[in-house]
Amino acid sequence: MGDSNYSQQLLDHQETLPTTKAASASQNHKKLSIIPFIFLIYFEVSGGAYGAEAAVAELATTFPGNGGYVIWAHQAFGPFWGLLIGSWKFVSGVINLASCSVLCIEYIKLVLPLFSCGASRYFAVVSLALVLSFLNYTGLVVVGYTAILLGIFSLLPFILLALISIPNIDPSRWISLNEDRVKTDWSLFFNTLFWNLNFWDNASSLAGEVDRPQKTFPKALFLAGLLTCLAYLVPLLAATGAMPLKQENWVNGYFADVAQIIAGKWLMIFLESGAVLSSIGFYEAQLTSCAYQLLGMADLGVLPQCFSVRSKWFNTPWLGILVSTLITVAVSSMNFADLISSINFLYSLAMLLEFASFLWLRRKLPMMERPFRVPLELPGLTMMCLIPSGFLVYIMSLANGTVLLVSSVVSALTILWYFMTNHFCKSNMWTHFNNVGPKLMDQDLE
Repeated sequence: MGDSNYSQQLLDHQETLPTTKAASASQNHKKLSIIPFIFLIYFEVSGGAYGAEAAVAELATTFPGNGGYVIWAHQAFGPFWGLLIGSWKFVSGVINLASCSVLCIEYIKLVLPLFSCGASRYFAVVSLALVLSFLNYTGLVVVGYTAILLGIFSLLPFILLALISIPNIDPSRWISLNEDRVKTDWSLFFNTLFWNLNFWDNASSLAGEVDRPQKTFPKALFLAGLLTCLAYLVPLLAATGAMPLKQENWVNGYFADVAQIIAGKWLMIFLESGAVLSSIGFYEAQLTSCAYQLLGMADLGVLPQCFSVRSKWFNTPWLGILVSTLITVAVSSMNFADLISSINFLYSLAMLLEFASFLWLRRKLPMMERPFRVPLELPGLTMMCLIPSGFLVYIMSLANGTVLLVSSVVSALTILWYFMTNHFCKSNMWTHFNNVGPKLMDQDLE
């Protein structure tokens, strides 16, 4: 079969994988439309651009199956690299889930100080993770439309804040320089900035669940990017323009104080509620990507077939949701700064491999039909990828010993898993793996 039919063949193939009756019912389940998909991407990225969006749009429309970047690295360099990028992205994703639960409790404790520290705080984090994971289990369409509601209600207090701030805005405050008494922590700044603007490619892991992904993906990425920029810039410009700048005050949760100063306690409570809802949307979007990534990896045969089994009630990959939740709970006790740094380091490793896959697939398969194609040739694409790659390397250089240890352990376990599955598990039939996926894709690319 020619390259031009590969995208549709991949989608058709994923609907015919031999799993269970529940999996076979997936042919009839509802797909995500563009509006809920936009809000899922929005929560993936910001909960509130980077150089990867164009490459993600091209790859996701060319290889529109569950698994996303795992498929891209698999096709570019082989199954080992598909497994490696999958493990890096998955672990960074579940650590991100943990950071989301922690951030949510940070806002809840402002109203309920009981959860400020100790066992009660950890209990709240774990309980929240379990409840939100069950919501995710009820179905992707439910999660998608829930994301719309969460997005509206989490953005509304910032819109009100911006409107009420207009009479007090002094544009000269936007260009004020650093206060001498405040030391700039560039490591924290870049790690936080990167964390708030990454994960553009995570939505690709559920491309098989999106209605007409070849058309939906580019539009959804563009609109989600626009929404993200506005969601960050508008409230920041309003708050910093309407009040004298005191940098030492700008810590987690300070937007609520700004809301109280500008509009009163009612907006502070509204904004704190919106922050909790935003964290919930962030959690749901991230968990969805993690679970469907594992499903896609099982379809490719790099994980056991059991990970591709769907719930007979909700048609969701229940094992992927369960595993993601358990790991999230396990790492929830980590220091928040270490959580963010670990996420960024693993994500940066994976993005470097993703950019390499993007460039190599353009060279390897130049004639393949691409519903969305970045309008540059290989030299231009290389320059496009070099700029964000330099930033990725800089982010990795900020890692501390804990982050390097976590990343080394993840990489070592992935390599061990690859050789164990290929030399023992598959040959001795200890568990079942899908063998149809890789053979079908190799045949399509001949």
